[in-house]
Formats: sequence, C-alpha cells, structure tokens
Amino acid sequence: MTTTTSSPVSAVRAAAPVAAVAHFGSLLAFETDCWDVHASLSAAAPATPDFVLLDVRSPESFAKGHVPGAVNLPHRKIVEATLAEYAEGTLFVVYCGGPHCNGADKAALRLARLGRPVKKMIGGIEGWKDEGFSLEKND
Repeated sequence: MTTTTSSPVSAVRAAAPVAAVAHFGSLLAFETDCWDVHASLSAAAPATPDFVLLDVRSPESFAKGHVPGAVNLPHRKIVEATLAEYAEGTLFVVYCGGPHCNGADKAALRLARLGRPVKKMIGGIEGWKDEGFSLEKND
C-alpha cells in the first residue's frame, strides 16, 4: 500500500487556468509595481507621465525620502477639494511605506469612492528601495 502525502503547497489544489486568468488579470487592474512605475516615469521624462503618483504617507515621511515626481497627499486628506486640480479621468497610483502599511489601500479606497481611477504600487517605498531606485528628499 502506497500513501501519497501532499506538501503544504499542493495541499490545496491550484485554481483552474480559466479562474487563474480572471484572478491575475484582475490583480493587474488594481496594482502596478515599482519597476513599472520607474520605467513609466523614466520613459515619460521630460514630459508628464500618464498618471499622478501619490505618496500617501505623512509630510514628515515624505520629506525624508520619496519617489521622484511623487506628490504628497496623505490618505486622510484625499477629498474632492484636494483633487480639484486633476481632471476627472486622471489615473492615480498610490503608495505608502510598504507591505506592512495599509495607507495605500485606504487611499485607493478613498479615490475609488470619489469616482477616480486608481492603482496601488505594490511594495511601497520599501519596494522602491529594494529595487535599487533612488529617493528624492526635501531640504
């Protein structure tokens, strides 16, 4: 008699490919990564990128180091009035401290509730640094 044991990875069967396409395709509609943001900002220079990058951390954290070109708008201050300068269809990409922080999720929810297109930059500022990209600091 042979017994088969499954590993923790295979103990729960993988989703059917059609379900995986729906799931991972959906994730890409909600998220982008540091590499793609960096490539987009680099390709757009000196022109304006096709999105607004929002650093939703505190002004103090922003001053210590942020993604070049990012606008500081703490998630609690995302309201219609603070978005008035941006056209209705503007895509916002939000980030916070990193995987240990849910500020980007809170910001994305606020933006979506205001009817604004939004994606989260997964990894946040820590992911940016992990990729070896430089930060800009306020003097």
